Amino acid sequence: MNKISRPDAGSTHRVVEPHILYFGTPVVLLSTVDADGAVNLAPISSAWALDRTVVLGLGPDGQTSRNLAAHPELVVNVPGPGLWRQVELLGGTTGRADAAHFVRDKFGHAGLTAQPAELVAPPRVVECPLQLEARVADLRADATGEFLVAEVQVLRVHAAESITVPGTDYVEPAAWSPLVYNFRHYFGLGPELGHSSRSRTPRTA
Repeated sequence: MNKISRPDAGSTHRVVEPHILYFGTPVVLLSTVDADGAVNLAPISSAWALDRTVVLGLGPDGQTSRNLAAHPELVVNVPGPGLWRQVELLGGTTGRADAAHFVRDKFGHAGLTAQPAELVAPPRVVECPLQLEARVADLRADATGEFLVAEVQVLRVHAAESITVPGTDYVEPAAWSPLVYNFRHYFGLGPELGHSSRSRTPRTA
């Protein structure tokens, strides 16, 4: 049985109250459409995947939440580190016509290119190496009532040839690096440290 020791005066930890807990999370760009078909493109930094389900944390008053309530389809576009400036440009805008910093053409504003999706109405972002066409399975308030949680089912995955293992459906981990939001700073991945026992693309030393 492991013995749990109590911290002493020499402990290197201390209690802190950070304003946010983005301790290294991926950034994604969500493309959605409203009831009239107008396109919105918005960055979020609360996204994680569970098999073919992606869970998203959304602001309840944003245009993305409004769009998903009216038209529950989207594309989860996953940018690489080289797109951080475009992501930052989008972060200061909104698709709500009644709000400050309204931008109608988000793609043009950020210098990004729209391309049609195959199974959903919202477009994909050409410059993003991974694009996940998806449909909302559940949209609800979080435990605090301050945010919305969307569970979306991935219908189709598009991956740039440059990040895939040739002749397979696998993404090459050494070729792919997501844009990571680390306490409101942007990072990519560092060198590989190793792989899990469940990896489908292990490397030999």
